[in-house]
Amino acid sequence: MSIQPVQAFEPPYLMAVFTSVRTSEDADSGYLETLARMGEIVRANPGFLGYESARNPGGLGITVAYFRDHASLTQWREDLEHQAAMKAGRAQWYESYTLHVATVERSHGFVRNG
Repeated sequence: MSIQPVQAFEPPYLMAVFTSVRTSEDADSGYLETLARMGEIVRANPGFLGYESARNPGGLGITVAYFRDHASLTQWREDLEHQAAMKAGRAQWYESYTLHVATVERSHGFVRNG
């Protein structure tokens, strides 16, 4: 499997940028399982376009999720399991986080052939 960024989509669409600092690794209780479940739920959202995520060795993580429209992003935000995961994140998994939502006005990509 090759690693590729999320493809460029025809704008406009939304991006939600979640930047976080995790608590210590001792606080992992249920984190990976919840992360996997959140992936299942968001992929079932018809307006979900994809996501990219990375975490540096110092602990800063950035996840960018792309949604076709506000209704799709609202559906994700209001999902009851997602709300429970957000509550658990504040209680045990994150030291801090920010969320930025923006409209993508321009998008293009490049893939080397060969």
